[in-house]
Amino acid sequence: MEISSGGSGGSGDMGTRARGAAVDGTRALVLAVVGLSGALVLYVLAVVSLLLVPLGVGIVTTPWVLAGVRGFADWRRVVAAEWCGVRIPSGYRPVPVDANPWARCFGLLSDRATWRDLIWLQVDMTAGFVTAVLPAALLFYPLEGFALAAGLWRVFTDGTYVGWWYAFVPVAGQASALAAGALGIVFLVASYHLTPPLLRVHFLLTRAVLAPGQGELAERVRVLTETRRDAVDTSAAELRRIERDLHDGAQARLVAMGMDLGTIEALIEKDPAKAKELLARARRSSADALTELRDLVRGIHPPVLAERGLGDAVRALALRVPIASEVNVDFDGRRADAPVESAAYFAVSEVLTNAVKHAGADRVWIDLRHSDGMLRIAVTDNGRGGARIGAGSGLAGVERRLGTFDGVLAVSSPAGGPTMVTLEMPCELS
Repeated sequence: MEISSGGSGGSGDMGTRARGAAVDGTRALVLAVVGLSGALVLYVLAVVSLLLVPLGVGIVTTPWVLAGVRGFADWRRVVAAEWCGVRIPSGYRPVPVDANPWARCFGLLSDRATWRDLIWLQVDMTAGFVTAVLPAALLFYPLEGFALAAGLWRVFTDGTYVGWWYAFVPVAGQASALAAGALGIVFLVASYHLTPPLLRVHFLLTRAVLAPGQGELAERVRVLTETRRDAVDTSAAELRRIERDLHDGAQARLVAMGMDLGTIEALIEKDPAKAKELLARARRSSADALTELRDLVRGIHPPVLAERGLGDAVRALALRVPIASEVNVDFDGRRADAPVESAAYFAVSEVLTNAVKHAGADRVWIDLRHSDGMLRIAVTDNGRGGARIGAGSGLAGVERRLGTFDGVLAVSSPAGGPTMVTLEMPCELS
């Protein structure tokens, strides 16, 4: 029984690995096609727009083109993390939403991350294309060898001359076609072993170009300074909101209830009917005040988050969303630090709000997982797309919230959808 079990497990592992190689090869083909075309188009648009800056036209067009470049780079960051676990930090400087075109244009051009993106476009359409097309070729090129061995060689030759080359094999008849098929098997075996690491090489090359280089420490200090200031400002604004909600809501109701009780005390013997009416109103006021206090507490730190953890809290949050939702959590029973859970919870809440209010989605998928010391949350909706950080959708606030914990936010949202928002924060579970 032990021998049988071991053999079955080995076959299952081989099947899983083969499927993984097939999936990675298909992903590599997508990267090769989309990467080459996208990088080429965006690079040409960026160069033309930059040349038009002295004429004034580029001041208006450059921010839009560079936003497209950043969106393309962010999409690559998302798939690098999702497909191969390669984390690529962005380090973009925030640009004020209300900035005029001049400030926005030169703010983007003064950001070193912008120039890294433009260099990466050149690398992606050359070396990046090669590192993407190679694993795809190892997976799909054997199909041609098999087709030749099955008789396709007759389309190119009648057996009297070399009518086709398969790699280094000249195909001139059935024997050489079978040799091409054998070579295809060699390529397929190589794909089984080499496709996943080759795809990872592509993303490592991307990280080598896109990730901050020598100025990373200074950039990190700057980002931490900004996120600390944002955290202080956010905390002060949150305290003012709580004070305002208490003053305008529960406090006002409690004061009114106190006045009603005073009136009831005076009328209890003189006018029992009126006192009974005021007593019923006081009871309603106390219930309303209690509801508002519960809502206020839920807005500060939801009880389900404190009691059950992030996974169950996000499930409860998804149940309150007025669209179909699916939540997948792979760390049930384990907890992150309370501040990290709180930041992740409210970040997911903001992303879901955007999906409902702005994206016009009717379905959303939420995936929470923890690996390599990173908490990763992906929120995908089938809405109209077009979301971007700094577009007034609240994603800029989410990015600032995550930045306080050294987290990053990536958005992939082509026009027409779908939209995928990926959140990452370093943390350990216990």
